[in-house]
Amino acid sequence: MTSERWSDLKARVWSSIVMILVAGAAFWFGGVVFVALIVAMVGAMHWELGKMLSPLSRQAAWLSAMTAGGATLGFVYSDAMMIILPMTVLLQLWYFMSHRYLGALYSAMILLSGYVLIELRLSYGSILILWLIGLVILTDIGGYFAGRMIGGPKFWPRFSPKKTWSGAVAGWICAAGLTLYVFWGDLTPVLSIAMGVALSFASQMGDIFESAMKRKSNVKDSSNLIPGHGGVLDRFDGVVGAALVFGFFLPLLMSL
Repeated sequence: MTSERWSDLKARVWSSIVMILVAGAAFWFGGVVFVALIVAMVGAMHWELGKMLSPLSRQAAWLSAMTAGGATLGFVYSDAMMIILPMTVLLQLWYFMSHRYLGALYSAMILLSGYVLIELRLSYGSILILWLIGLVILTDIGGYFAGRMIGGPKFWPRFSPKKTWSGAVAGWICAAGLTLYVFWGDLTPVLSIAMGVALSFASQMGDIFESAMKRKSNVKDSSNLIPGHGGVLDRFDGVVGAALVFGFFLPLLMSL
């Protein structure tokens, strides 16, 4: 091991502590505070996405952020936002489709994942969303340390040259272990392991999808908003993937 391979660890740790404190406060207060946090995150992600797709246009970044925030609010407060919601969603999709179709798809993924997170917190309490976020964090931690300590063949070198198969499998194991613990007695071990691995894989695919976006836009990080992590998209791309997939399986889980 060399110090260069661990050079970003300190910044990552301190940034993670700050993010945990902010998220903890939002969870504690719940309601409109939590909704505001998710809306801010969705807006920040779209600001970064707008900058990547139109690096010379500040208006594009802010237009993206504001329309995404309005769309997310429309999902939550539908009675008060019946007019704003369709307008903002159509404007958002029109903007990104006029630039790149991949951007339109990613925009929709971010919006839907934000809605899933809000729905989980407001309708099902804290347990499910804490488990989902914890699963993404453990996937990232397992992949980070296993990839650097074990190394080995690359997972998907075309889009994410640093990710290894050892890191990917370590992430699956960590996610499966957490899911077994959280749902012990409620789900069968086989179902818990399968769900943990599937969502861990979805988290990794969210990361790789964002890496593909950055490569298409020829940028290293989505922004520099979070020291050691890059931008909000760089840090929460895995949450986007996992939340999006979990949203499709939530009705099935609730019926068991």
